[in-house]
Amino acid sequence: MIAAMMTAANLGARVTGWGFVVFTLGSICWSLVGFSTGQTNLLATNGFLTLVNLIGIWRWLGRQRAYEDGGQSASEASRRSTLPTLFTATGITGLPVTAADGEVVGTVVEALVTCADGTVSYVVIRSGGVGGIGETLRAVARSDLDFGCEGFTLHHEKTWFEALPGLADGDWPAAPEATGTTPARS
Repeated sequence: MIAAMMTAANLGARVTGWGFVVFTLGSICWSLVGFSTGQTNLLATNGFLTLVNLIGIWRWLGRQRAYEDGGQSASEASRRSTLPTLFTATGITGLPVTAADGEVVGTVVEALVTCADGTVSYVVIRSGGVGGIGETLRAVARSDLDFGCEGFTLHHEKTWFEALPGLADGDWPAAPEATGTTPARS
């Protein structure tokens, strides 16, 4: 159960990787039980799970951890240099979004990037609900946001954000709806 919570929580490569270590220990122990009691089905099933869990360890404590560490080191190096400050694209998820009136309106779920030039077209922001239940997703145009390493700031107040239409699950637009209002820059 602990391993399942560690992997399901999606708290980064290290936590997920250590979740697979716990899974591996469990599958090895169950394989030993299967071997010592002559339960070939238990042995075969947990032998296979051990292999799958070892792949999980390699992926999350090996490759994915290296990617996260590389992105984090570039971000930290940029903060100490005269170059523009960087943040990782994967690090955008979960950043808070604050309205111009100072109220936090939600957190970032995703950013949609144009293929031609790599610019952000719009950001999807979730608000309300708990654990994905009862939440509302809204698309906010890049031009309506200021990006920051610790979060995003809307050029509008919370009421403007709440008036945006919600997005349907799995059916996001090619571009955010035009709001017809001029941003009130903060």
